Amino acid sequence: MPDTNAKFPAGVAVSGAKASDLGQVERPLPEGEPPPWPVNAELSVVGKRTPRLDGRAKVTGTATYTADVRLPGMLYGRIIRSPHPHARVKSIDTSAADTYPGVRATHVLEHLRGGATLRDPAKETPSRYPVVRYVGQPIAAVAAVTQAAADEAARLIKIEYETLPFVIDLEEAQKSDAPLVFPGPADQGASAGGGGGPSGVPQTGNVRGPARGGPLGPPRGDVKKGFDAAEVIVEATYRTQVQTHSPLESHGVVADWKPDQLTVYSSTQGTSTVRDELAEVFDVPKARIRVVTEFMGGGFGAKFGIGNFGVLAVHLSKKAGAPVRMMLDRKEEHLAVGNRPNSIQRLRIGAKKDGTLTAIHLVSHGTGGTGTGAGAGGPAKNMYPCPNILVEESDVFTHAGPAAAFRAPGHPQGCFALEQSIDELAEKLGMDPLALRDKIDYDEDQGGKNVDSEARKLERKIGAEKIGWSKRRPPGSDKGPIMRGIGVAQSIWYRIVDLDAACEVRVSRDGSVELLSAVQDIGTGIRTALAQVVAEELGLRPSDIVVRIGDTAHPVGPASGGSKTTGSITPAARTAAHQVRKKFVAALAPALGADPAALKLADGKVIIGGNGGKSLTFRAAAARLPTEQVSAMVNRAVDYGGFESGRGKGGLGVGGLGGVQFAAVAVDTETGIIKVERVVAVHDCGRPINPLGLESQINGGILQGISYALYENRVLDRGSGHMLNANFEQYKILGAREAPSIEIVLLEEYRGRSSTDAGGIGEPATIPTSAAVANAVYNAIGVRLRDLPMTPARVLEALARKEAK
Repeated sequence: MPDTNAKFPAGVAVSGAKASDLGQVERPLPEGEPPPWPVNAELSVVGKRTPRLDGRAKVTGTATYTADVRLPGMLYGRIIRSPHPHARVKSIDTSAADTYPGVRATHVLEHLRGGATLRDPAKETPSRYPVVRYVGQPIAAVAAVTQAAADEAARLIKIEYETLPFVIDLEEAQKSDAPLVFPGPADQGASAGGGGGPSGVPQTGNVRGPARGGPLGPPRGDVKKGFDAAEVIVEATYRTQVQTHSPLESHGVVADWKPDQLTVYSSTQGTSTVRDELAEVFDVPKARIRVVTEFMGGGFGAKFGIGNFGVLAVHLSKKAGAPVRMMLDRKEEHLAVGNRPNSIQRLRIGAKKDGTLTAIHLVSHGTGGTGTGAGAGGPAKNMYPCPNILVEESDVFTHAGPAAAFRAPGHPQGCFALEQSIDELAEKLGMDPLALRDKIDYDEDQGGKNVDSEARKLERKIGAEKIGWSKRRPPGSDKGPIMRGIGVAQSIWYRIVDLDAACEVRVSRDGSVELLSAVQDIGTGIRTALAQVVAEELGLRPSDIVVRIGDTAHPVGPASGGSKTTGSITPAARTAAHQVRKKFVAALAPALGADPAALKLADGKVIIGGNGGKSLTFRAAAARLPTEQVSAMVNRAVDYGGFESGRGKGGLGVGGLGGVQFAAVAVDTETGIIKVERVVAVHDCGRPINPLGLESQINGGILQGISYALYENRVLDRGSGHMLNANFEQYKILGAREAPSIEIVLLEEYRGRSSTDAGGIGEPATIPTSAAVANAVYNAIGVRLRDLPMTPARVLEALARKEAK
């Protein structure tokens, strides 16, 4: 059947908007999809602040995380890692470990996962073992009946190394005589959650690039002509540091190899992606692999695949004939399972005297260690329309652990540079920074598909009122020693949709309702959002819905990353609930002597003949089902009206996700300590499903952004290649005492893109924070800090520079 057309709410408004506050858009509605929802104010469950359904289990400790899994006969694993940053492994002797009491298996890793690989493997000297390219690279592993026995046996494995020259510094690695990380060009494909980089990029020495680009494609225009036409130019160099992911729950698995099935309990952001990698590595059909993630303690982009630790655990389980638990410790987390690359960015922006942009040119170098994906050009390419944009991004290989996708890859770094430069341009033009953004942040004509700026303009207006922008004073106005300032920055992110997103909804004769999907809740609350969507459709409460997720035995679910989970899976959930509702009322109608169209589900009841009619409870009605169960399984449909562009297993939806953040800081000019006192964050993410959950994610994004701005910094020893702060004592993360007051405003943005029109918030919530803090610091002390983290030493050094002028 051809699609029918339907009218959806359309536009942007503050939370609680009425239909009359918005316009309408007509979209084709595929067969089987439910009719458009009205705005949230007219819904019963969706859009309402709903506590997490699993909150009690988490705070009482009854929630089962991977580290909590205990299986009969389970063994404990320990990985042996390289102490050298660059070496060849000449020999490995496991005999002493093999005979240690309690040891059941040892395994030597012959193929390394993660990081880049040579395009031409023949350029490497042949060896049975992978070349060591960073401290902490896994070499082998042991499994024993206790963790203590595994740890002791691991010390008995003898490895003979031939050490080689190494380089760990971004600038040193670019020199022509620097030790080579790879003896030839190397590439790294993207993971399920991003990361990696384009293949075939030119490489000289350790420098891989530049990859040249513009807005979602090739460079635009001619930047030389753009700068020739400019009347004002700002130019500066910005530096950002390496940040490690540092989730509360470390990477880990419990692997259980059986002849007929491999079961892996995994702390992962992608049950399906872990299953797919296991199938590839062990040549086992996907149908014989089950991956389970009941609860998960954060990942921030680094937990999409099985990883070397998971491969080792499965090998050990296969050899020992017993389940093997392999949980990494905090040091291993810092060294070997991902990080956000650092960057050196030279950014140049040209404009006319009225603020019209004429050219944007960014040259960035960054190192993801042995990995790629250190580009930081996303904001420069996509935030502000400009006729001439050139972004040149280069990865620089160093002998350090490989990078992994990290919450909005490249964007916090790029935003730190871009949004400071925009503020600097405004000052040079004699314009208010918000007035300049109002002028240059507009939507280019893309057939109605580029609709981001409407939300950001409203966000700037709301945020400015709440932070008191009109009272903002010129930079460095306070006399000291405490100087205060206000800053602003904004983010852009992409509406990524994964079509490998399916749900099954079941209604049983006892009145119970289940939702099943392989999608995993990584701590952001998708379990509760799914329950809300199904409850809305069936006229129930969220607590009435049993949500069974995080298991590849269920219908396929998307990996959680890139702010795509909610926008990918909730439409499938709603459509499945809609279809099961139709089956439910059709099956009930004969028993109730009513036409199916006359049955309404609301307030936990089945109402006959609409409002005012007879009713019976949902449970009592379900008891009259002629069969034990009715169910519907639905795959996520393509966005109504199509995607803006294709992407992997899905596409980019119309419009983006974004937000504007304002920061108020106090700078102690005697100690150099920056205190972020207040943040106002105004964000959009389509239709908000659970505002309480969204606020929680935004809070987390802001806190992580402040931590990145002021504290976090991986420190490597140039003499040994070892990380000097591979713990949570010297690797400083923001704590409760450094947390500011945070005020959040959520917009409702409707475009009629899917049956829920929802999007995610994880990425845009953290992108602008460090830039907003930096602009606030400048407003406070009158001198710019262009290096992250903004430590007391850097503040004092900047003040000294200012004093010396």
